[in-house]
Amino acid sequence: MFYKVKLRDHIRVAPDKFGMELRQAVITEIKNKYSGYISKDLGLVIDVSDVEQIGEGIIIPGDGASYYDTTFNLLTFEPEMHEVVRGKIKDIADFGVFFSLGPLDGMIHISQTMNDYVSFSKDKTLQGKETKRSLKVNDKCRARIIAVSYKDIANPKLGLTMRQAGLGKEEWIEQDLKEGKGNVRKASGSGEKKKK
Repeated sequence: MFYKVKLRDHIRVAPDKFGMELRQAVITEIKNKYSGYISKDLGLVIDVSDVEQIGEGIIIPGDGASYYDTTFNLLTFEPEMHEVVRGKIKDIADFGVFFSLGPLDGMIHISQTMNDYVSFSKDKTLQGKETKRSLKVNDKCRARIIAVSYKDIANPKLGLTMRQAGLGKEEWIEQDLKEGKGNVRKASGSGEKKKK
C-alpha cells in the first residue's frame, strides 16, 4: 500500500549546495539520503512529497556542512499481508511467475497461479489443463500478498497468490463476474501513517 509518512531528521546540507535556495538544497539532500531506502518500518521510499518545516542550521566543527532539523513527508510503498494488488507479469519460469507491482516485484509459485493443473511451455506460457486459461508475459493481473520477507533488507521478497475469487488475469475476473462466480472486490491503494 502507498503511504504518506511524516519524518523528522537532521538533514546535512553539503557545502557545494550553499549557493542553492535553502528549501531546494534540503529537498535535494533528503532525496539523496532517502531515495530507494528500504526498511521494515517504512517499506520502500519512492519520493519526497513535501517539506513542512526547516529549523535553524548548525555547523558541526570539522565537518563544514550545515545541519537542519527538518520535518518532511515521504511517499512510500509498504506491502502488507493479504493486500490485493494489481500488476503485470514480468517473466515466467517453470516454477512460477515474476510479478511486477510497480516499485517492487513479487513471486507467484506455479501452484498459486490458478485453480487448475498448470503446465509450463517453452514460449513462457502457463496453461490450465481443464480451464484452458493461460498466462503470458505482460498480462495484467490481480494478486494477493501472502508472504513478506525483509531478511535481505536491500531486496525484500514478496510471495503472492492468484487462486482466490476475484484474483488472476483481468479477463478471468471479468468472465467470472459475468458468470456469477466468486465475490470480486476492487483493490485499494493509498493510506496515511505517521512515523518518527
